[in-house]
Amino acid sequence: MAIISSEIQFRLSGGASNSAPGSSIGGTKSSTSITTATLNNLWDNVSGDEAAAGDTEYRCVYLHNANATLTWEQVTVWISANTPAAGTTCEIGLGAAAVNATETAVANEGVAPAGVTFSAPTSKAGGLLIGDIPAGQAKAIWIKRVVTAGAAAYNADSVVIQAEGDSAS
Repeated sequence: MAIISSEIQFRLSGGASNSAPGSSIGGTKSSTSITTATLNNLWDNVSGDEAAAGDTEYRCVYLHNANATLTWEQVTVWISANTPAAGTTCEIGLGAAAVNATETAVANEGVAPAGVTFSAPTSKAGGLLIGDIPAGQAKAIWIKRVVTAGAAAYNADSVVIQAEGDSAS
């Protein structure tokens, strides 16, 4: 049986029981998955002060293969829909730690992670190649949100990150 979509999970970082998206800044993989299509599931609202001054924040999530036996092969990740807010963009980068290793945490959400290169690929063909993720293992992905100085405050910002790979059937 192939890996099914419910076995592919984006999980928070920040500790095994972390459920606070604002604390998802590296460290141990959480058992909490990000709930898709839910406001503030990763980012807080962009306040008027943040929008006026500009703000760059980072989050670390783990792309987790929850299948019990199958390796998720040749996994690629990309941004399928960037933020709808004018003056805001998101980029992604692969974590510096190896597959199933713990990504080094940053001091706070405004500190860039060391060794991570960010880009905004918009298709699988241009996406970031992770490679294989064995059963029960994960790979860290960093997400950077940049709010340009002078942007308007926005309370419904979002980004859609997609991952795809193959598995034995």
